Amino acid sequence: MSSPRLLIGRRSVRGAYYMLTSNVADRQKLFVDAARVECVVEALRCSDREARSRTLAWVVMPDHVHWLMQLRDGNISRCMQSFKSSASRAFNLLTGAQGSVWQRGFYDHCIRSDESLEGQARYLIENPVRAGLTASVGEYPYAWSRWPMASEPAPTAQCQPT
Repeated sequence: MSSPRLLIGRRSVRGAYYMLTSNVADRQKLFVDAARVECVVEALRCSDREARSRTLAWVVMPDHVHWLMQLRDGNISRCMQSFKSSASRAFNLLTGAQGSVWQRGFYDHCIRSDESLEGQARYLIENPVRAGLTASVGEYPYAWSRWPMASEPAPTAQCQPT
């Protein structure tokens, strides 16, 4: 169950665009190599394939993930629950770990009509620079955007939005 504070004002609107953030449990730095990141990326692809979402951009940081998406079906909480479950199963299978990968709940921001989706994607893609993980946009291998301000998709980022 999500923290009541995280649920205040949460609305699910089919066709709306959302910036979502989910943190790793205890902010552990789990996503530190391509194989581990692929667990997250494949869960995003699965959400798109199952028509729950349309991914516009993402960045997998060592201890959290940002996802810019359009909600296609269902509600945002179920979409995020499915994503987190899928990523957790794959991660635990890969690493032999058990238990929860993610903190409970997530943060969401419904993009208002006066906000630029491309600007939101740029903010997301610049996250590794702000965190000191890379010197410039495009160098971080675990990020993807449908807009050309980002680097070419990383080897683990071959999924195109549907």
